[in-house]
Amino acid sequence: MNQDKTIYIKKLMKFIKWNSAYYIYLFLFISFYFVSAANAQNELSNYLQTAAQNNPGLKAKFNAYMAALEVAPQVKALPDPQVAFGYFIQPVETRVGPQEFKFSAIQMFPWFGTLKAKENAAIQTAKAKYELFEEAKSMLYNDVRSTWYNLYFNNKAIDITKKNIDILHTFRQLAYVKVEAGLVSAVDEYRIEMEIGDLENQLALLRDKHYVLEVLFNKLLNVDNQTPIVIPNDLWTTDFYLSKNAALDSLRMNNHQLLSIDLQMEALRYKKEVADKAGKPNFSLGLDYTMVGKGENNMAGTDAFMFPKVGITIPLYRNKYKAMVKEVVYLETAKKNEKANKTNVLETLFENGWKDYKDGDRRIGLYKSQLHLAQKSLKILETDYATGNRNFEEILRMERKYLKYALELEKAKADKQAAISFITYLMGN
Repeated sequence: MNQDKTIYIKKLMKFIKWNSAYYIYLFLFISFYFVSAANAQNELSNYLQTAAQNNPGLKAKFNAYMAALEVAPQVKALPDPQVAFGYFIQPVETRVGPQEFKFSAIQMFPWFGTLKAKENAAIQTAKAKYELFEEAKSMLYNDVRSTWYNLYFNNKAIDITKKNIDILHTFRQLAYVKVEAGLVSAVDEYRIEMEIGDLENQLALLRDKHYVLEVLFNKLLNVDNQTPIVIPNDLWTTDFYLSKNAALDSLRMNNHQLLSIDLQMEALRYKKEVADKAGKPNFSLGLDYTMVGKGENNMAGTDAFMFPKVGITIPLYRNKYKAMVKEVVYLETAKKNEKANKTNVLETLFENGWKDYKDGDRRIGLYKSQLHLAQKSLKILETDYATGNRNFEEILRMERKYLKYALELEKAKADKQAAISFITYLMGN
């Protein structure tokens, strides 16, 4: 019996010595901040640049903008001139000779300023398309950053879960020693087996999720799914660089959706001018050239000119043009309402994002403290259990809290940076 106790005490001392050093290492690993933060941010910037160059959705928005730019040269040009040629099958005899063929050309001219108004409307519409392109780019950047932060957290969750499984394997060895020494029942060993099974199932789910996040991230960058993704060992916890009011003012002034609506309203102002000028007369200038052949006296005929030929188009049906103007007026009112509604939506999203930012910042401080207390409590419980003064359920309960706080700390760090990314997106940066 004394020999069994001696063996038990040796194993116990070995466990306590190893486990204490292990927890110190784990705690330092989890609490390690700002290491290689600059390199990690540079890596993220490279990913954003790759996404901007490769993402097909962003390319589609840019090509839509480029197509809109080509409208202005079309609408500012004069209408195509009308050219006609007529040949007299039966020549028309005149005093100077028979008319053989006739050539005419006419150029239409819209009311003064119409073409310029059309050009301005097309330019403002193209600018609105460009703001939509910038909006898509800002959203893409936010998606890339958010996915990268999720990858960081999921990777940390995998590491922490694996380390907790290793700790439970050590607990199982200790429980096995105590069962052999007759100090506890086999129930402690069974509980550890169940806990290990739960964590292994969670670990498998995390690995599956990590693969899905990698696929999503590479698709955003439009690169091969096998491309390795660089994830930092620790995520920076820097604060947002603006106050809440300053960020909200920046949103109202710089948000690309609001800027696009402003430019669409400006385009409608020119379209209303075009509609108003459509009710004005249009003018035309032209010329006729008639070829006269030789007469009966066998002498060359005289070509007849008539220049200029002036025409005017009179818009008689006024209701049509009045309706065109009213249509644009209604569209202007609709755009004003759309901007007011979009501003309300964006400000609501901003408030929610700011709440997430402050919540993430608070949780970082909370879980740092909770994790430190849980780590100290767990070490005390391990020592008490090893000497037979504590029930194993208390150790498992504290171990679960330790795992929870470690995960929540990393989640808070990822959530804080994701909230900053979302606020930056709303500001149009």
